[in-house]
Amino acid sequence: MKRFGLIGKSLGHSFSKAFFTKYFANEGIEATYDNVELMDINELNEVKSAYKGFNVTIPYKESIMPLLDEISEEAKNIGAVNTVVVKDDKCIGYNTDAYGFHQSIKPFLTNKHERALILGTGGASKAIAYVLEGLGVDVIYLSRNPKGSNEFSYAEVNENMLSACKLIVNCTPVGTFPDVDKMPSFELAGIGSEHLVVDLIYNPEKTKLLSEAEKLGAAILNGESMLRMQALRSYEIWNQDV
Repeated sequence: MKRFGLIGKSLGHSFSKAFFTKYFANEGIEATYDNVELMDINELNEVKSAYKGFNVTIPYKESIMPLLDEISEEAKNIGAVNTVVVKDDKCIGYNTDAYGFHQSIKPFLTNKHERALILGTGGASKAIAYVLEGLGVDVIYLSRNPKGSNEFSYAEVNENMLSACKLIVNCTPVGTFPDVDKMPSFELAGIGSEHLVVDLIYNPEKTKLLSEAEKLGAAILNGESMLRMQALRSYEIWNQDV
């Protein structure tokens, strides 16, 4: 029986194990899917040989890269890995977050969404920026520790910035269950009916950020459809390479 899994630090909120367990049962696939919590990514060597492939989540999508034997060109360009195939004792990294995000957001994009504000600068945000920039969308970031010329602190957000950025994507874990009363700390003045606000969180189904944006008239989208699509793409990669 093939074994697959999810590598991360705190996985109690994860949707992946339930999704793949149900998917394998429905499709008659003889496979299992485990949550594999690592306190340090360097523990990877102790567990990788037990699996045919695994997904990678917070906080290891970037830090896992130096430990891999090969990385796809797309994942290199993105700068993050969320899917790994174990083949002939080698770990090969891919990124399916970009595919999942692209597929999930396509029906919602309009010509109003020419500028995007991405919350967070971690591995997930890199995949989102990769997709949006490929679509010709200008991207700026909000970060707790801004570094580049296109990164701003949450305190710097103002109405004009939000009015100009009609697409807002939260790539941080702020608002994830059980902390459902939390949201990224910036004022939402400037958001209106032309906005699309996306939160990659899927538990809860509607985060506080999405609820508040919806009250202001914005269209909203959570991360569940992206997660399903990137998960199925991960399985395709495992199946074609294993």
